[in-house]
Amino acid sequence: MTSVLSRPAAVVRPTAAGRRNPRRRRHALTGMLYAAPTAFMVGAFFVVPLGLVAYMSLHRWPLLGLPTLNAPANYTGLADDRLLRDAAGFTLTYTVIITVLLFASSLGMALLVQRRRRGTGFLRTVFFLPAAVGFASASLLFLGLLSAEIGPFGGVISVSDSGGTALGAAILLVLWRFAGFNMLILLTGLQAVPTEVYEAARLDGANRWQTFTSITLPLMRSTIALVLTLIVTGSLLAFDQFWILTRGGPDNSTTSLVMVVYRKAFIELDLGSAAAVSVALLAVLVVVSLAQLAVLRTRSAP
Repeated sequence: MTSVLSRPAAVVRPTAAGRRNPRRRRHALTGMLYAAPTAFMVGAFFVVPLGLVAYMSLHRWPLLGLPTLNAPANYTGLADDRLLRDAAGFTLTYTVIITVLLFASSLGMALLVQRRRRGTGFLRTVFFLPAAVGFASASLLFLGLLSAEIGPFGGVISVSDSGGTALGAAILLVLWRFAGFNMLILLTGLQAVPTEVYEAARLDGANRWQTFTSITLPLMRSTIALVLTLIVTGSLLAFDQFWILTRGGPDNSTTSLVMVVYRKAFIELDLGSAAAVSVALLAVLVVVSLAQLAVLRTRSAP
């Protein structure tokens, strides 16, 4: 009796395991094949260039000639670079101003077109339309409008008048170009809030301000974190608008950090120092991304 009961188990177990393992291996192989193109692209166009930049930052790397190790001179020399300090201060100032103005305008536009009423579709189209224009094309458009020589508004306000005027023109350009895009992201977050929550708050006697601060903003926390991260990251990497509008002038008053990298690499031909600035800027961006992840984890925590 004992030998009869134990025999099927000894036969079935290897057969079932043998059927599962090949299937798992096929699934794993299929997943690896699907992921291989993406892994190759990330490795070839992100990991390898990042490693090369880190290696360059530790060397004196002229455009012509052999590189020589000079670590950590490229990093210690950053503190003595006055143009870099001014660019860091200007980029930080620009980031703070544009983050506040762009987020406030985008959220206001999203709230304005949140509910469907007459004319909402037209407003959504008008708000988002500038996002369809290329950023370089939009910069050239503003340069043409505000040029002192040929612009129709150049006699009233020109990007070459002063640093404040040039900064204001760049901020106006970014608001016009990106407010509609960020509005679209925030509008998606607004429409994801359950209407039952608003109805419950209305029954409890909450007014619009209490509903906005106690329900809308907390439930949109992850969406707001995403939009703020996009704005801050884009502001710290600002280049096109200042390069096309002002070329960093007047008197380097609108020179951003990425413009310093460009000047060191392709005008001064000092690729090692340019790589060191790039690595330092990347470290700042990593801190911003980690802050975003911390907010999202807090949002998803039970």
